[in-house]
Amino acid sequence: MSWQSAEEPEAKMPTACRALETVIVPRPRDIGGFEVRRVLPSAARRSVGPFVFFDQVGPAELMAGAGIDVRPHPHIGLATVTYLFAGSIVHRDSLGSVQAIEPGAVNWMTAGRGIVHSERSDTELRKQRQELYGIQIWVALPKRHEETDPDFTHYAAASLPVIEGEGKTVRVIAGSLYGKASPVKTLSALFYADATLQPGAVLSLESEHEERAIYLLDGTVEVAGQIFEPGQLLVFSSGDTITVKAISAGRLLLLGGEPLDGPRYVWWNFVSSSRERIEQAKADWKAGRFAPVPGEFEFIPLPESS
Repeated sequence: MSWQSAEEPEAKMPTACRALETVIVPRPRDIGGFEVRRVLPSAARRSVGPFVFFDQVGPAELMAGAGIDVRPHPHIGLATVTYLFAGSIVHRDSLGSVQAIEPGAVNWMTAGRGIVHSERSDTELRKQRQELYGIQIWVALPKRHEETDPDFTHYAAASLPVIEGEGKTVRVIAGSLYGKASPVKTLSALFYADATLQPGAVLSLESEHEERAIYLLDGTVEVAGQIFEPGQLLVFSSGDTITVKAISAGRLLLLGGEPLDGPRYVWWNFVSSSRERIEQAKADWKAGRFAPVPGEFEFIPLPESS
């Protein structure tokens, strides 16, 4: 799925914290009754580890009778990761998968050589007022796996490891962190976690991963004497341990991993290390050569430009 904003995030360079490379401030945009904040890619940073796309969706209120309807569209060369804080979305894809996702669970879809999917509000749930709040992330696949077979796996919230103590609760969504490993199958070394902090709690981000970032969802934090508010992605250099202190109760996402094994081209919903491969995907979608989503009769046409 691609909740896309036409505007790129603004970025600014901090000066006081030596380990802090970049602060990215996404620009909100309303699309069809819910808010999208594009975090990655940005003018200042195209990726963090293998993460090449990051959208915050909501928080938004969908009135009774309304819902989201993202029509079938294709992907190649990436894995899409959907993680919700509130609401529900039904995923359908060209493999025949049909899976509702709810808060705390993970829908991990590996596009590989090509997959088509849709994401819509549940038919019954849209009869009443709904909240929608979550994160959509794309992970670029390593070059050797870009043409792997497509796959979709749902992971229940209860299957994800949780670390608790000293005013912190950290759920490891994917990869490994703080000695815990998520069951989510990935094709590259990465980490992605959801952390809640009580006032005064301190969270450390070690140097085990070369590229690291935190995204502030709620609350105010202090890093190396600087205060940061919600709605910012803090990107750190490698090496030093990063210490985050909660000034107020808050929630943040931790993400990063190994750098990409070469540049990636991103066009619409396609990610690849090859421009030619993206051109082929464009031609295949336009000509109807992607497998359809069973039970779906709509689709998103290839854009004139993206």
